[in-house]
Amino acid sequence: MGKFKFWHMRSIHWIQVALIVLFGYAASFAQAGSNNSYNYLDFKNKPVYYGISLGVNNSTFVINHSKNFILNDSISVNQPISRPGLTFQGIFNLKLGQYFDFRVLAGFSLSERSLTFYQPGELNPYFTEKIEFVYADIPLLIRYKSAPFQDKRVFAVAGLKYSYDVNGFSRSARAEDFVTVVPHDFSLEVGAGMQFFFPYFILSPEIKMSQGIGNVLSFNNQLNESQVIEALLSRTFTLSFHFEG
Repeated sequence: MGKFKFWHMRSIHWIQVALIVLFGYAASFAQAGSNNSYNYLDFKNKPVYYGISLGVNNSTFVINHSKNFILNDSISVNQPISRPGLTFQGIFNLKLGQYFDFRVLAGFSLSERSLTFYQPGELNPYFTEKIEFVYADIPLLIRYKSAPFQDKRVFAVAGLKYSYDVNGFSRSARAEDFVTVVPHDFSLEVGAGMQFFFPYFILSPEIKMSQGIGNVLSFNNQLNESQVIEALLSRTFTLSFHFEG
């Protein structure tokens, strides 16, 4: 990734603010026009529809320390720093009856996670491992929807996501890394959101948590920094805006 640094990541805070403002505007617009509009009837009988999803994510690692962490008197590793990122996805939605959908949201997510290492008695870290990811994601989800009320309804979603880090190959060649990770990851996903029915599309703000269920640490017994960690599990919170029709 080099100098690109995902737009230096700091600009994403402004994107987050813009998306939250967009959500507030859409919600107020839907509320204002809901009394005389029943746009959901135009989508009621469509068995399949498609869309796109734009979002921001916040990713981190959940650390499981090894026995060497307790025995080691020279290295400690703190809880990782959360980093923001971006998510882009295409949507395939298949209706399973009146209240359920099967959904595939294939796309890419950009994120960065950090691990900070300390020496005993030192307040300042001696090394921070920054790991940048470009994941190709394929979430397979089941969504439950409430009955619509005046062009709005709430929903809950859950499922399994497979992710492959397309940036992993270039990163694996860097000899200076203290901690390396495998490119494959599986996560359980759970979330909730709300649908707003407009004349030509459905806007669905959604917040979702992804919890990794597989250890992504590539263990290196030649490095003490790697030996103090037994497992790294990914965890991501994503705020998405789905546009479907």
